[in-house]
Amino acid sequence: MENQPIQLSVSEFLDLTNQVLYGAFPSVIVEGEVSSFKINQNKYVFFDLKDEHSSIGCFMMLFSLRQPIENGMRVMVVAQPKLTQWGKFSLTVRSIKLVGEGSIKKSMQILHSKLEKEGLFTDERKRPLPLFPERVAIISSKDAAGFKDFVKIADDRWGGLSFVLAHVQVQGAEAPDQIIRALEYFNSQEKLPEVIVILRGGGSADDLSPFNDERLVRSVAASRIPTLTGIGHEVDVSLVDLVADKKASTPSNAAQILIPDRDEVIRHQKLMVGQAIGILDREIVQSIDYVNTQLNEAVNKTLVRISETSGYLASARSLLNVLDPERNLERGYAIVSGNVLQGGKIEIKRKKDIITAEVLDVKGR
Repeated sequence: MENQPIQLSVSEFLDLTNQVLYGAFPSVIVEGEVSSFKINQNKYVFFDLKDEHSSIGCFMMLFSLRQPIENGMRVMVVAQPKLTQWGKFSLTVRSIKLVGEGSIKKSMQILHSKLEKEGLFTDERKRPLPLFPERVAIISSKDAAGFKDFVKIADDRWGGLSFVLAHVQVQGAEAPDQIIRALEYFNSQEKLPEVIVILRGGGSADDLSPFNDERLVRSVAASRIPTLTGIGHEVDVSLVDLVADKKASTPSNAAQILIPDRDEVIRHQKLMVGQAIGILDREIVQSIDYVNTQLNEAVNKTLVRISETSGYLASARSLLNVLDPERNLERGYAIVSGNVLQGGKIEIKRKKDIITAEVLDVKGR
């Protein structure tokens, strides 16, 4: 007996077909080249995914597009096959990943140009890192070699430091959102860390592509806490590096930048103390010389004044000698004192005697 055909409405047929598709292919990963890329109403994204033989339409929401896409780029999408209500078969894309160094580099260049125009990479918005940090937050994988290198170098340079680690994926599709949540967590603390360090060791362009995610870049730019990155090798530069307050060439270099070298600090302090002592010694010698000079000048001025005063005293003494009545007696003069009226008594003092006499007559001249 032949199977009887099922009679369905158009909507029922589409629903049934989509149920079958979902049961067979709840999620597929498809790789291909982007063509006919467009964005509608600043909300919906449409493009075709093609290879040398075939092409299939794709649809996604704009908020799910984490990196710039344009025609000719090779991508890998995670999607669900589906018939639209218009009967068109397409892939509803949940996430999209760039494939190949060329596509990754091109996407990065597009986003770089966009963010640069917004001023996110300018030096004016960069903040200094703390000189002697005590509260350091780290965003990295606890199993990553880069994180272990950072901790080892930090311990060698200072020792005894403790770090707060947010363990996240630093590779793959989940990495950007996990790093964003870690940034938000540290920025929401009542007592903020002094610095946030984002670490990831070396890898391919594909491995490092999460650090070119637009949302992650903007999240780093919005951090209330100064940020330091140590991502990849020295030649690797991500957009997260460019927006961070300070970029280190490697995780090890990040530790060298952030953590002072105890021995170097001690040597520097000894040098500064030695220089300070030398300066103090010179200041003391200069002060002593100045005081001696001032004292010598004061003594010389005092001696001159004493000499001048002695001359004045000698002149005054000579004048007093000249005016001394006793000297006049020696020259034969007499000093008369008493009542010089007629009949009055007077004394006449001479050098060797005193004569008492009566005034007989007083005549005017």
